[in-house]
This record gives sequence, structure tokens and C-alpha cells, in this order.
Amino acid sequence: MSDPAQTATEEHLPAPHPGLSASEVAERVARGEVNDVPVRSSRSTAEIVRANVFTRFNAIIGVLFLIILVVGPLQDGLFGFVIVANTAIGIVQELRAKKTLDSLAVIGEARPTVRRGGAPCPIPTSGIVLDDVIELGPGDKCVVDGRVLEADGLEIDESLLTGEADPVLKRPGDPVMSGSFVVAGGGAFAATKVGREAYAAQLAEEASRFTLVHSELRTGISQILKYVTWMMIPTAIGLILSQWIIQDHDWREAVRRMVAGIVPMVPEGLVLLTSVAFAIGVIRLGRKQCLVQELPAIEGLARVDVVCLDKTGTLTEGGMDVSELRLLDGAAHAEGGGRGGEQGGEEGGRGGEQGGEKGREAYVRQVLGALGKADPRPNASLQAIIDAYPSPDGPHWQCTDSLPFSSARKYSGAALRSPDGESATWLLGAPDVLLPAGDPALAHVEELNAQGLRVLLLARATRGLDDPGVTDGVRPTGLVVLEQRLRPDAGATLRYFAEQDVSAKVISGDNAVSVGAVAAKLGLTGATGPVDARRLPAEREAMGRALDEGAVFGRVTPQQKRDMVGALQHRGHTVAMTGDGVNDVLALKDADIGVSMGSGSEATRAVAQIVLLNNSFATLPSVVAEGRRVIGNITRVATLFLTKTVYSVLLAILVVCSQVPYPFLPRHLTLLSTLTIGVPAFFLALAPNKERAKPHFVRRVMRYAIPAGAIAGVATFAAYLLARHYYTGPGALDAETSAATLTLFLISLWVLAIIARPYTWWRIGLVLAMAAGFLVVLATPWLQHFFALKLVGETMPWAAVAIAATAAAALELAWRWVGRRFPA
Repeated sequence: MSDPAQTATEEHLPAPHPGLSASEVAERVARGEVNDVPVRSSRSTAEIVRANVFTRFNAIIGVLFLIILVVGPLQDGLFGFVIVANTAIGIVQELRAKKTLDSLAVIGEARPTVRRGGAPCPIPTSGIVLDDVIELGPGDKCVVDGRVLEADGLEIDESLLTGEADPVLKRPGDPVMSGSFVVAGGGAFAATKVGREAYAAQLAEEASRFTLVHSELRTGISQILKYVTWMMIPTAIGLILSQWIIQDHDWREAVRRMVAGIVPMVPEGLVLLTSVAFAIGVIRLGRKQCLVQELPAIEGLARVDVVCLDKTGTLTEGGMDVSELRLLDGAAHAEGGGRGGEQGGEEGGRGGEQGGEKGREAYVRQVLGALGKADPRPNASLQAIIDAYPSPDGPHWQCTDSLPFSSARKYSGAALRSPDGESATWLLGAPDVLLPAGDPALAHVEELNAQGLRVLLLARATRGLDDPGVTDGVRPTGLVVLEQRLRPDAGATLRYFAEQDVSAKVISGDNAVSVGAVAAKLGLTGATGPVDARRLPAEREAMGRALDEGAVFGRVTPQQKRDMVGALQHRGHTVAMTGDGVNDVLALKDADIGVSMGSGSEATRAVAQIVLLNNSFATLPSVVAEGRRVIGNITRVATLFLTKTVYSVLLAILVVCSQVPYPFLPRHLTLLSTLTIGVPAFFLALAPNKERAKPHFVRRVMRYAIPAGAIAGVATFAAYLLARHYYTGPGALDAETSAATLTLFLISLWVLAIIARPYTWWRIGLVLAMAAGFLVVLATPWLQHFFALKLVGETMPWAAVAIAATAAAALELAWRWVGRRFPA
């Protein structure tokens, strides 16, 4: 027989909205009222081809290639075929990365739950139609605009759209904006705007789009290329005038020499190699179930020196287990509160009926079970309580009002009516938030927290849930002790960060002592001195100093997490933030790199640059290592490319000023670029590299490229002038060019040998293979003829070798001087 009070209450509750029927959905699809905003993880194939083909420097090289096709032999246009090959490699690699990203994005795509025909069903965001009823719970992102139909303590954070930090309590009839997310409670809303009509229709697309912009690496390369472009125009004019008018060359020969001087100025392979390195990084990480939503995130992780870790879901696994229930002195009063006068005695109410301690514990278990049933979307802590204390059988407890858990509040609550008619308001949450300082119960809590256990307080409130002072004067009833499951790989990951000079900061909303104990079990340095974030200074500089000194911080609010990230950045740190809950969204958005777990909320996955689809914290070292490999190697090979740019510009200036023929044809520099830059740079760019990347890319590259290029240019020009005085008669220009080519090759090879350090067997083999390739050209008659290279006599070739050896010694001195004068 049903309880009349319960039946009356249920009659006043509105029935859940059934949603659209199948026919209604079909009608809206036919009218085009669908959420058709494309959520892409990568650029389209057409965009990839266009971005790799139609570049400024491909246009320049293409024009020069066409000029060579008109004026000279095909071998002088080899640089054009190299550009075609390099562009094709770039397109293929990025298409491979696109395929990897698209497949991973399907796995990580948000699937909101809609009601259709009265039944909830998860569908892709693109399957939503106008008027669909979409269910909401903590962590869910609002993917379209709508109007609230049902609300159970529904609090929505709209800060990503409006900048307003405080969550907004939503009631039926209130609007919901796409791009906002739920921080507490639950409910449902009807879609009023879908597709491109939604307020933030582009947010999801932009958050998960494969992008090649906003990167210090790419910005630095673009800056370098801009300067090179401006240098090319006057250099080309000067060369064509000096070769045609002053040297009185045939116009075809003058054009060939001008093209030879201009082509090596363009570090065209550097842009390609950067794209290839990023794309291969995406593919490698994709194989480890790591979705890189923005390419620069790979580079950013290489620069990270502080990683902020959320304890729950990162250091610990999502689930928990109830290990103990401790009753407190207030338990008897809590049970007997409203009925003590009727039933009398210290035991009061149910405790007296069921006999002392056991009766009180049974009652508290029933209260916990009823609290669990009152929340339709329990978090991990409440789920553990539900598993341990299921809703009591027999006459049902009624929930007349509820307050969902919020990270900002640190507690949840419910107004419950027991089967025998007693009404009481119960709170479940952080003991140090619900109780005043000095309360005797906090001593028990400290003991348990010191063991790494999580503790929740069950307390009876004397005020209603809608009262702002509901926590005032609560009567503690019991402590629920939860045991957290440590991730087996978390300790090794923390050790990796320590070895790589990356500071790990554990930032959690839990009790500081408990968080510190967990971190200490995992071996985190500094875990023995946990800090309660409520005592942190609000001023940014002071907060930054405290963060630098500490390693574990507890009782951190979502806004504080954001402030802490900002304070660390203010002190010059590059910050990565990991998290999986809605309380991490703001910090993830502001961090230099946001890392979300695949099982995390939709909101965290949307704002994070990297999503660990396998939910494994142990994947992070692979991501960091991949970032360091990319940025470290690109910095390394950029020095090769820009050394060539510097000596090319210098040679052109020296030729114009000296009024001598340009020493090289395009084929010579194509050969040198291939053997000393193109081929070795490809291998070096994909090699392992564990060095943490440092800022100021352009300065770091140019600090050695300028002196190295200057030495190479001066030494090569000196060898060329010496050869001009040594050789006379017919064929002298070819002999002079061959001597200069030998000098420049040996110097460039030495630059490669310096850049390839520290040596491994394959790096030594790479340098030797390039040297062997040049020897093959010199020793093979048809290759000699093809590249117009033939060493004449013995004196001048050995003089060229001696000049190159002197230049190599100068390069070594410059390398060491630069290292001391401009430390990395």
C-alpha cells in the first residue's frame, strides 16, 4: 500500500518531457532543422593540398624554375623537382595525420543524451534536431541553444562565453547557451537554435580543429622568411646587373648565375620539415590513443616546466570504496532531533528503538542510502556510498528538496522525510567546510587524512537548503571514510617529470592533508608539506611565490585553480594543466597546455588541446617526449637551413661588390643543399630528443647560423678568388667553380657534423654517407658532366681543402664562443 504523503508529492511533480517522436524527428530533418555545424579534427584534403602547394616560397621557386626551363639546361632546374618532391611529402604526411586525427575524434566526440519517444538515447551532436529534448548532468556541455524544461539544482557555468565566473542557477523557462556547461545538478532543455544559428556554434569546431598557427616555432620561421623575402629582391637585381652588364655574360648565363644566387637563400625545406615533424608527431601519439586537437600543443608541451595535476582521475582512478563509517557524538541527537520529546531518552527516536550503537548506525546507513537515491547523477564519492549503502528496502524515504554537489560549495544536501514521517535536512561534504575550526570531529578527520583517506561528513542541518547559512550550526552525525585507488603508473610518471626538470604541482579540491598523503605514497617531492589553498594569498605575485615553494595544494576552488595557473604564468612558467572534471575547465582553458582524460566531462574535452583517450596518466611522458623531439630537432635543423641562407646572401653581396662572376650554377647548390641539408635534416628532424625546449626560437637559431654562415661565405669566396688567380685559359670558370664547390661542401659538412652532436652510430653514419655521396659525384664521369664538377690539378683542390679545414677550426671556435657568450 503506497504512502499517501508520497503519492500526493508525486502528483505535484511534472512528468518528464518525452521528447520528439520518430516522425517528428524525420519532419525536422526533411526541413533541414538539424545541427549541421561540422565538428572537424583536421583540415579538409583540399585545404591541406592548397596550404602545401600555394605558398609564398613555392611561388618564388616556381617562377625561378620556369626561368631556368627557358634559359638553361634541365640540370640547373633540379631545385624545382626538389620542391615538388618536398611538397608531396608534406601533403602525404599531413593526410596521414588527418586520417589518424579523424579516427580518434570519432572516439572522443561528445554524444549528448536526447529523449525520443520517451526513451533517452545518446546520439552524435550532428544528430540533434530543432526541439529535441536534451538531458543534462554535471560536466555535460550544452551543444546547442535551448530553453530549460526541467531543473534539479541545475547550475550552468557560462564563463567561457560571458566571462562571468559564478555559475548561474537555471529554472524551467530559462535560456541555455551553447558552449556553456553544467557544474552541478541536472535537468533537461529543448533545443531552440541548432547548427550555425546557435550562439556559440563555432566553439566546438574551433576547440577541436587541427591547426598550424599560434606557435612560437612557426611564428619565428615566418619572421625569418619575411626578412629573406625582402633581401631577395635587391640581391636579384644586383646579381643580374653584375653578371650581365659588368661581366658581359650572355644573358642566359647571367640569368642562370642570378638564379643560382637567389635559390639557396630560400629555406624552403624548413617550413616543410616543420609540418612533417608535427604531422608525424600526431601520428605517433595517435597510436597511443592520444588525440592532439591543436598541433602547437605538441610544441607547447616541449616548453612546459610546470605541470599542474588534479588528484582525482589523474593520480587516482575514478572509483572509490567506502572503508569505514564512524559515528560521532552528535549522531544520537541527529536521529532524535524532532522526535526526542515524543520518544525520550538520550538515545532518542530510532536509536532507542533499535538499541544503542547498532541502531544509530543502521539509521545513518539508511540516511546515506536515501541521500544517494536523491541524486540522479552521483559523483565518484557518492557512487561509492550508493554501492556501500543501497537505498533501504520497505517503506520509501522521500526527498522533498535537494542540493547537488558543487566544487565551489564542497557539499551536497537533501531534505528527507523518513518512512515514519520525520523530516530532516542532511548535508554531505567536506568536514572542514561544514564544521567550524576547532570542532572535536576535525581531529578524527585529520588522523584519517594523514593516511591518505578521503573523508566526508554527514551532518544534520537546522536550516533549509535554500538558506545561505545552511551550514551554520550543523550537527555532525558520522564520518564516511573513502579509500582512493591509486593509478599504478602515477608514481613512474611523477618520477619522469622530476628527471626532466618539470615541477609537478598537485592541485585538488580535497583536504590538503589527504592529498599530501596520496602524493607522498607516489613519491612526489615536497608532498610532506601540503598547503590549504584557503590560506593562500590572493595577490598574484605572492600566490606565485607560494606555488613555487609548495608541491601539494588542497581545498582549491575552481576559480583558485584558474588563479594559480595565472600566478605561475606571471612568474615566467610554461604551465600544463591536467584534469577531467568541470572544476578543471577554467584552469584548462587558461593553461598553456590543457590535457583532459578521455573519460572526463564534455566541457574539459572541448577546451583541452590534448585528450588522453585511454585515460592513462602514463601517456603524458610520451606526449612530452614527442614535443621535445619536434621542437628540439626543428631548432637543430633550422640552424642548417639558415646557415645556408646567410652564406648565400653574403656570397651574393661579395660577388656584386667585387664585380666577379657568380661562382655557382643552380645545380651546384642543389647538390650541396641535398647532401648537407635536405637529406640529413629529414633524419635529424625525426630523431629522439629529450632536451626541454627553450623560448626565443629565432635568437637561438641565428646565434650560430650567422657566424657559421659568415665563415662559410668568406672562406668559399676566398677559395674562389684564389682559384681565379690560379686557373687561366679556356675552362677556367668551371675549374674555379669546382674548387669553390669543394670548399663550400666541406665547410657545410662540418656544420652538419657540429649540428649532429651528440654523436651516435647512426649520426656518424649519416655524416659519412653524405661525404661518400659527394665523392661518388666527383668520381663518376657522367655525374661530373651532369653537375659540371671537375677538379683540375692537385694544388688548387688541396688548397681548397686547407681553406675548408681552417674554416672548420673557426666554426669550432665560434660554436664554443657562442655557447659561452649566449647561453641557451
